[in-house]
Parts: sequence; structure tokens; C-alpha cells
Amino acid sequence: MTWSRFTQHFHHYADLGVSLDLSRMPFPDDYLASMEAPMRRAFEAMQALEGGAIANPDERRMVGHYWLRAPHLAPEPALTNEITSTLASLKAFAASVHSGAIAGPKGKFKHLLVIGIGGSALGPQLVAHALGHPRKDKLSVWFFDNTDPDGIDYVLAGLRGQLARTLVVVISKSGGTAETRNGMLEAIAAFTAAGLSHPKHFVAVTGAGSKLDQTAQTEGWLARFAMWDWVGGRTSELSAVGLLPAALQGLDIDALLAGAAAMDEVTRYPVTTQNPAALLALMWYFATDGRGAKDMVVLPYKDRLLLFSRYLQQLVMESLGKEFDLEGRMVNQGIAVYGNKGSTDQHAYVQQLREGVNNFFVTFIEVLKDRDSRDSLEVEPGITSGDYLQGFLLGTRDALSEKHRASITITLPDVSPRSLGMLIALYERVTGLYASLIGINAYHQPGVEAGKKAAGGVIALKLKVVAALKAAPGTAFTAEQLATELGEPAKAELVFKVLEHLAANRGSGIRKRARANAVESTYRFA
Repeated sequence: MTWSRFTQHFHHYADLGVSLDLSRMPFPDDYLASMEAPMRRAFEAMQALEGGAIANPDERRMVGHYWLRAPHLAPEPALTNEITSTLASLKAFAASVHSGAIAGPKGKFKHLLVIGIGGSALGPQLVAHALGHPRKDKLSVWFFDNTDPDGIDYVLAGLRGQLARTLVVVISKSGGTAETRNGMLEAIAAFTAAGLSHPKHFVAVTGAGSKLDQTAQTEGWLARFAMWDWVGGRTSELSAVGLLPAALQGLDIDALLAGAAAMDEVTRYPVTTQNPAALLALMWYFATDGRGAKDMVVLPYKDRLLLFSRYLQQLVMESLGKEFDLEGRMVNQGIAVYGNKGSTDQHAYVQQLREGVNNFFVTFIEVLKDRDSRDSLEVEPGITSGDYLQGFLLGTRDALSEKHRASITITLPDVSPRSLGMLIALYERVTGLYASLIGINAYHQPGVEAGKKAAGGVIALKLKVVAALKAAPGTAFTAEQLATELGEPAKAELVFKVLEHLAANRGSGIRKRARANAVESTYRFA
């Protein structure tokens, strides 16, 4: 590392207040110039995307998340109107909730339960955690983000006695996503048990005409807000998916959108050296040899950005993790993402990063502003806890550089709605540009659909297992015997796993007699 290299590869974007330091990535001096042609093609692909090209040929749909913060760029006036009218409607709804014009049976709503999964939860969770404040939030926010019964019970325990003052937002584009549907049914059961009419508490964010949309209309829910097929879940935070929960929480969604729009303006500029998203995409390409050869470790030195790596896992890994490229060739692409926060990680896995296998590159996220509420205490003469946080960041970065471990540093002025909007927009653009560089489609997810289909097969098998045991009450079967009885001998392992789960849960009616060799245990309906 030299001062000369730092000054050459430190990029400050004054209008944004954001800096990007690439000096600790060991790319050669001619690397950026050598990548100019593929980068030019990536810019052209991005321009076509924003212009309304069919970007997801599997589903014959456009990809328009960039229009959410610049509705005038949408290729059709009808789309512009839908975006602006939905934004106005959700703001009006949030204002009515805050004023008490829309309220529960015991007065103003105090709590918000968001039910979703994947992009319908990760984005709202990131924003709620990064920008919320227990004394300033207009509604406290809770999440059902899985189909784990114990997790659902944990959240409901926190809301015990408060359901009358709880608003529920159910988010699902199709309305058929199993995890979200299950969470919705669990919430309905909880409201019913509390003697409350759930439609007077429930709001839907969904596609027009979906199962969820039909349910909300039939039952007379409080409101329905649009999800569009041209916005993927992992890029939906700045649609009603994320903006409605944020507005209800009382966050400044206009600033969130403005930050994203400002970053879009800069990252739309087709000059690589002046475009932070293009530079980051090229760093990813260099670090991973354009084939995912190394993992991306994300280390924000800010507690409020704890969930950012989880958010990026979906955005990056679902977008880039593809078996085939655009030419149909098997490429098995992707970049693995993990991380937590600094300086916590210095007491966790930084030891391996410095001295273990060199199979990663790090992105440090530095935040200049320490706190909002007051001046910082001096924990030592002239030194604050925030000074220590920066010291740990810079020290860790140097320690990694000493061992030739590559890193990027992104510096933000603060964690605010505007800066968070910028960060979200930056990584959306980087992901799209990198996908173009490696020639894959970032906007479909066949692997996710395959998992859903496989899960459906397990559910169908479970029903057959229970039916077979009920048809022979008191008769004990091993998993292998029952699989044969079902005509599915090749699925003995799945049958065993299903039986173990059934026997562990009250109410299933399935009883187990354990054997020393676990797979020889027997199960019966009693």
C-alpha cells in the first residue's frame, strides 16, 4: 500500500457524500482499461433494462425496480401512474393510521406485524432495524418471516394482550407462497382466539387478482396495495413491499427514495471511472475471476447495518447463482456472501480471514457519523467509543492487507433514510452490471422454484404416511416397511424423517417405539 495508489483509487462522490476505496484490491494498472469493452456492453444492457426490455424471458416480463424512485422513466404512462398513485395511497393510509382515523377496537394502532418471506421480509427488516427508534417509531414493528411455529409463538408472546392495537401487513405477490400463507393463517387464528375480527386489522400487499388479493377483497380487509410482476422480491424494498411498513413505522420514505434516485443518477453514468457501481462490479469480477472463485465478506462497522449482509445474500446470491448463462452453457455462477458487523467479527471470524484460507474479499462499510442524540462520551482522554470503532475498522483492514487479503471500503456519511436508499440502489446496480459481465440472467430464480416443488412433494408424502398409519391403527411400522407399504421404497429416508417429525409433536397421533438402531424404530397411530 502506498499513498500514491490510495489517491489514484480513492473515489469520492461529493453530491452523494459517499466514498469508495479500491486501493487495497490488487488489480494491475491496466485492468480497468482492459475491461472497458465488456463494461460498455453492461452499460448498454442496463440502459435497455431501464427502457423496458424483456429482461426475464422465462416469465416474459420487464424488470423495473429503477422506476420506483423515478416513475417518469417508466416506458408507459400507465406504469408511471401506477407507481405514483400507489405511493400516494400508502402515504395516505399511513397518515390515517397515525392520526387514528383508521384504528383498532381499543384505539390507535401501536404495533405492526409484517408477514412475508425472502424479499418481502429481508428489505423491511433491514430498514426497520437501520432507521427505527424505540421512542420515535409511530408503530413498533414485528415480523413473521418463516413458517417456524416456535418462531411465530415467540413473536405472538411479545404481542400478548396487544393484538387489539396491532395492524398486520401480509406481503405476497402470488398469495400462494406457503410460508407467508402459513403465517397469515397463524395470525388469523391468534386474532380469532383473542375475540378480534382480523379483517379490521389486516392489509395486503400483493399482485392484482392473486389468491391473497381475492381473500382481502372477499373478507373486507382494511386496504390492498399493488405488487407488480416487473419488480422482483429481492429488489422490492422501494415498492409498497418496503415503503408501506416503513411509512407505518414513521420513517421518512421520501428521503429513502431520494437517496436511491440520487445513487441511480450517478450509477447510470456510462463512464466506468466515474461510476461507483461499475467500479464495484469490476472489483467483484477481478476478485472472483468472473466465476465466483472467492466469497464476499461484508463487514459494516455499524450496529444498525447488522442485517445488511443478510439482505445482500438474497440480492446477490439469488441474482447471480445460476447454472446456465444466457447462451445456455453450464457455468454454475455465483458469489457467496456472508458477514455480520464490526467490531464484533474481530472476536469471531477475522482470525481466519487474516491467517486462514484466502478464499474471500472483504467489503468494509464505514459510517462517519457516530450518533445523533448527543455528543459522545470520552472513554479515554480525547477518545470516544466511536473513535475505537473506526480504529478497529482501519486496524483490521491493515491487518488483512499485511497478509495480502483484498478489501474494498465504502464510506457513508451516516445511517439515514437517504444514505440507506443510496446503499440499496448501489448494490442493485452493481448486481445487474456484474450479471452482464458474466453473461447470466440476474432476474429469474429457477433454483428457488425447484426447492418449492420439492417441498410440495414432502408435504404430499406426509399426508400419505399419516393416511397409511390411520388405516391400520395400532399397527407398528418401521420407516422402511411403511415406505414399501406406500409403494415408495426409494423414499424410505424421507418417510423416516417425516415419521420422526410426526412423533415429536403433540396432536399428530403418531407414537414411536425407539430402537438402539434409530432407523429400526417403529411408529403407529394411537
